[in-house]
Order: sequence, then C-alpha cells, then structure tokens
Amino acid sequence: MAARQTSSALQPPALSDAYPMANPGYGKRTAPDQLPRTGADFTALPTRERYVAGFIDHLPEGASMSVKQLAKQLPLYGQQAISSALTALSVAGHLRRVRCPVGAGEETRWVFRTFWSRTARDNEWWTTFLATETTTAQATAEAPSLTPNTPAPAPAPAPAPTAVPQQRTPPPRPEAPLAPSTAETGPSPAYLALAHLGRADHRLALSADDCTALEPQATEWLARGVSVDYLTSALTAGLPAAIDSPVGFLRHRLTTKAPPQLPTEKTGSGTTAPAARSLLVECTECGTPGPPEALPDGLCRPCRETHSKGPGDPSPAPAAAPDIKARMANLRNLLRSV
Repeated sequence: MAARQTSSALQPPALSDAYPMANPGYGKRTAPDQLPRTGADFTALPTRERYVAGFIDHLPEGASMSVKQLAKQLPLYGQQAISSALTALSVAGHLRRVRCPVGAGEETRWVFRTFWSRTARDNEWWTTFLATETTTAQATAEAPSLTPNTPAPAPAPAPAPTAVPQQRTPPPRPEAPLAPSTAETGPSPAYLALAHLGRADHRLALSADDCTALEPQATEWLARGVSVDYLTSALTAGLPAAIDSPVGFLRHRLTTKAPPQLPTEKTGSGTTAPAARSLLVECTECGTPGPPEALPDGLCRPCRETHSKGPGDPSPAPAAAPDIKARMANLRNLLRSV
C-alpha cells in the first residue's frame, strides 16, 4: 500500500534538460557545509516559498537564477510572485545575491551570483562566509598564472675545441681613450626642462651655465616622482610682470616649492599592487548593492522595513465618523449665546 503524503506542499516540476545556464562566472553558487537533502527540507516555509526552494535546490551549479528564467520553469507563479518568494527565501537565510570583482587591472569586471544554502543560515554566518569569499577572490586575482612552465630543452654539448698551434702574438699597443658616447654625455631630463623654460616664457630664459647650476635641484624634483610637465608648470605658474634674475628666481622656487617625497607603491616583483575590492551583496528585492553587514537578511533598509510590515498587515482603522447631530447642537448653543 502506498504511503500517504503527509505534506500538502506542491511538488516542484522536474528539471528540464534545456534549463538555461548562466554565463561563465554567473548564476547559482552552492554554499558549503549543508545538511544532506531530505524529504523534510523547507517544511517550515509557506507553500509558495517551499515550491520555489525545492526547485532551486535541484538546479545545477551555474544555472541561471534570474526571475524571468525561474518564472518560465515554474508555471504556477508569475515573475512578481517569484520575486516575492526569493525575497522571503533571502530573509529565511537560504540565499544571497552578490556582485564579485573578477580579473585585474583594466580587465576587471563585475559578475552577479546567487549563493544558495539548503540549510537556513543566520546573518552572522552569511557575513563570515561572504568575507571569506572576498579574501579568496582577492588571493586568486593576486596569484601568479598557473600555466605549467615547459622545461627548456637541454643545450646541445658544445663541440670540442680544435687544437690550434700556439702562435706568437705581438705586444699590445696602448689603446687610445674612447670618446664618450652621446648617450652618456647627453643632457639630463632636468637640464632639458630648465633649458625649455625660456621658450615657454621669455622671462625665464637661462644660459647654459644657469641650467647646469640649477640641474641638481631640478633632478631632485624628478627623483621625488613628479613629471617634467609638473616641474615646468610649477616653475612657470604665477610669474611676476618682470623678473630681474631668472636664475635667482628659479632657484628660490626650486627650494621653496619642492614636492614631498612619496613612498613607492610597488611590490617586490616590481608591479603595482592591485587595489582590494570587496564582494558586494545585492538587495534581493531592489538590487541595491552594499557590504554584507549593511544588508541583513539580504535586504536594504527600506525593503527590510517594508517586508517587516508584511503584506497581510491590516491597514490602520479609519477615524470614526464625526457626530453630526452633536456638532449641530453645539453650534446652536453658540448662536444663542451671541
């Protein structure tokens, strides 16, 4: 004899082979440390939420979790009802919608995922879990490429040197000193920046000796991380109407307006360390993003206040109708007194 079904919940439809999957990196993500699947799962939820939760729980990893796709597969409810059911499941501790940064540098983009837990979790558990996901994602982005390195082929053995009879070599002649190369004797960027000041403004025209005298100070500016354009702008901004001694004027500015020394922001490998970007939780109701601790139950503050009131709360009772006869009697008494 068949056992009687004790639960009055609707049975979710079987998964279709053609159920759409989300793009790589998107869609459903299963939370860890869940209890085994049993027939008593989601029994504490209302009928609609139990129906939707049972369907989502059987979806594969990476399945599309959009309201539109879920409504196509669950014909008993429309998109508005599915959206309300997802909000209730978020409050019950079964899911969180998040945005995750993927990639590094200019290739960084945000992907949207829905973490699902068959076992209901409280806000503290979700906050800790999502913080762990943030740390893992950042460590993955900063880790070097795992492409296996192909070992270089062993170098072929060098051929044995051919025996050459010893020959008498003439005594070395004294070599003439090499002329210094142009690259070594060329003007430095600081020298060129000073030399071009006269072209930018004739009041700052310098001689070759003046440029040589000011070159150490200008080099110190560039060593502190500023560019040549910054140096030129700082020296030419707000010039007085007449400058009697360009070299004295520039020496004063190079001394009094020296930029601060900034610490280097490079890692040991010589690459700039990527800025850490955290995972953001999306409000299940309206999609507003925020840190996990700012969206308890997966809802922003306005949506949480609306949900706490509940759709079934009775509306405030209307004010009692005024007693017309008593008001008229009161008006007559006032008129009589006049």
